[in-house]
Amino acid sequence: MPTKILRKEKLIPGRTSKLVLDAPQIAATARPGHFVILRVDEHGERFPLTIADTDKENGTITIVYLVLGRSTQMLEDLNEGDCILDVCGPLGRATCIETFEAPKKVICVGGGTGVAAMHHIAKGHHEAGNYVIACIGARSEDLLLFHKELSLFCDEVLVSTDDGSAGVKGIVTDLVRGRLDSEGDTIAEVVAVGPVPMMQAVADLTRDYGTPTTVSLNSLMVDGLGMCGACRVTVGGQMKFTCVDGPEFDGHKVDFAELRSRLGSFRTQEAVARENRRCTCMDKLAEKKED
Repeated sequence: MPTKILRKEKLIPGRTSKLVLDAPQIAATARPGHFVILRVDEHGERFPLTIADTDKENGTITIVYLVLGRSTQMLEDLNEGDCILDVCGPLGRATCIETFEAPKKVICVGGGTGVAAMHHIAKGHHEAGNYVIACIGARSEDLLLFHKELSLFCDEVLVSTDDGSAGVKGIVTDLVRGRLDSEGDTIAEVVAVGPVPMMQAVADLTRDYGTPTTVSLNSLMVDGLGMCGACRVTVGGQMKFTCVDGPEFDGHKVDFAELRSRLGSFRTQEAVARENRRCTCMDKLAEKKED
């Protein structure tokens, strides 16, 4: 059943947008960490996006996407009132959220569009009664996402920008290091969502402090249901599928070198897709049935 776009907001014009979708069944059961699989139209490919927020009362879910490849460009071409052909979810394993007694605190780190997924996780920790410190970073102030939204419920929102146009001049790991140096014993967990280099840097940093760290590897997913095997990742020496075993894992156990290598596996196919060539998977399936 097609899913209607109720609201669309361009967070960074030409680059990042937010959609509020009419999806009451998904909103009713979705939890922080869950994702959905979308197919824009009958010729589109399936692709995953993490749920950035839910509103059970109004039956809506929020997704945020970076306009990067053919599929996200197709999504960007839609407007309020238009429909997405398929939205399947919630999928994946929900974030494991514990309630920590004071003075224990949780640091939620976000970079790029990962801030949107981190927003849902931070909100979950807040609703569980935890003291939440949000750390967000970007190259400049105009590229910061969800600052206002996080400020509505987080106990602290720390900001860093590469050029110093907002918050502290530097990178987001500087914020995490500063807090760990000042009160490392009170930090019960660090959650990082965003570009792989950022998540690895956070995990490398927190390892030295012995602070439990969770990372979200949603960028690896293709099929989203465990069938294609494209999202394989080694965690603690064991092979895991990001879509069905994750997307969140212990950041201190992830083989980031392998992860970075796998992220480049589909660059050729992505380049072909950007040439406006439509997905031919269903055509090939129909040909086989005719044979």
